[in-house]
Amino acid sequence: MVQATAQKSPEEPDVNVIISGLIERGRAAMEAYENHDQARIDDAVTALAWSIYKPERARELAELAVEDTGLGNVPSKVTKNTRKIFGTLRDLSRVKSTGIIEQLPEKGLVKYGKPVGVVAAVCPSTNPAATPVNKAMMALKGGNAVIIGPSPAGLATTARTVEHMRSELKKSGHPEDLVQVLPAPVSKALTQALMEACDLVVVTGSQNNVKRAYSSGTVAIGVGAGNVPVIIDSTADLDDAAAKICASKIFDNSTSCSSENSLVILDDIYEAAIAALERAGGYRSTGAEKTKIVDTLWVDGHLNRHVIAKDADIFADVAGLADEAKSSKFFIVEDDGIGPDHPLSDEKLSLVLTVYRAKDFAEAKDKVRQILEFKGIGHSLGIHTANSDHARELAEELDVVRVIVNQAHTFANGGSFDNGLNFTLSMGCGTWAGNSISENLNYRNFINITHLVTTIPEDKPSEEELFGGYWAKFGK
Repeated sequence: MVQATAQKSPEEPDVNVIISGLIERGRAAMEAYENHDQARIDDAVTALAWSIYKPERARELAELAVEDTGLGNVPSKVTKNTRKIFGTLRDLSRVKSTGIIEQLPEKGLVKYGKPVGVVAAVCPSTNPAATPVNKAMMALKGGNAVIIGPSPAGLATTARTVEHMRSELKKSGHPEDLVQVLPAPVSKALTQALMEACDLVVVTGSQNNVKRAYSSGTVAIGVGAGNVPVIIDSTADLDDAAAKICASKIFDNSTSCSSENSLVILDDIYEAAIAALERAGGYRSTGAEKTKIVDTLWVDGHLNRHVIAKDADIFADVAGLADEAKSSKFFIVEDDGIGPDHPLSDEKLSLVLTVYRAKDFAEAKDKVRQILEFKGIGHSLGIHTANSDHARELAEELDVVRVIVNQAHTFANGGSFDNGLNFTLSMGCGTWAGNSISENLNYRNFINITHLVTTIPEDKPSEEELFGGYWAKFGK
């Protein structure tokens, strides 16, 4: 039973009635969905992928997203609507998710995949098309139905995206109600009621939504805040690092949680690295311009929605930067402070890249730790280096789920064709960030597993085998 979450006036729709109807249609669709048949499931998943990957739709939804939200840029969103979905389809096409998904005869175990139920997929305004499709593909791979909870700012784009997904499902002979979307007007009360009524909540976006999901009483998966710091050490190929940082930073005007927000550069290559970043398209701001950038980006302690995720020339014009800045690709702002009194150490959702100087690798590592502890703990960090020991040291010592080595962070962090991470638009950040997963969101998060257990030859070691080493060291 859905519990009312807010008082309503007589003319307002009853959120409980709306949500109950959506849930009932989702359950009916699951009953009709051939979710015991892996081939039919894979047809449905492919239908969802094609609904956005189809070239004219990828562009239509990219254009609508920019118009709808005012965030990012069309070419990047076209890439996001195709590359991410293509990669996700690759991953999902290679795995079993229903019936027998794994057999371990040596352990006497057979594992069966089964649906979790009706999934609520709460999605952000930064990715109002790609994220709903990405989550829907994973949900349907598990044999589930999904109800999309869009950001109000991205509602028009998400609603159109869901129309396309439903159309492709119908074409391939699947129930359209496997994918539904909250109706307008989307409100906190409506989204909250959905989270309380479904079987699993998966939230990408604001940390407020993540917290509400975890307190909804429903099993929830939320993701943490990004604020990616990246080290350039003394052994890095500076032009290669700068080119990758630029490509990553400017992608979709830095709307991604995996976009570089800070660089920490070692002292002995600092000026050479800055020069490489300038060659790649960066503009090194002056001290006076730094003040203008801060005053433009933050209003009353909050990011200024009128300038975040905007093209470089627009931001430079609003901030009053030099004409040279207007033709650059991103803005280099040098700083030495970290924490609440230093906003440039926070996530910026803009083409502003904060740069710190470190005397050696130990200090660089400490600065990265401070940045993450201020904002972004658990999410990810990067390093450009030829010293694999440095990369391993970061992985061993810092509390993040992903350490990205010599890669364009935005493209690598959510899965890539040249690394082993699965494709996703939702990055779990572990208990460090209050998340229930410490991996990229994937199909396994959308299935329950039944274990068939049979006997095997007894596997019981002797007391000596288990305690002998301890006894030898410390006595009985």
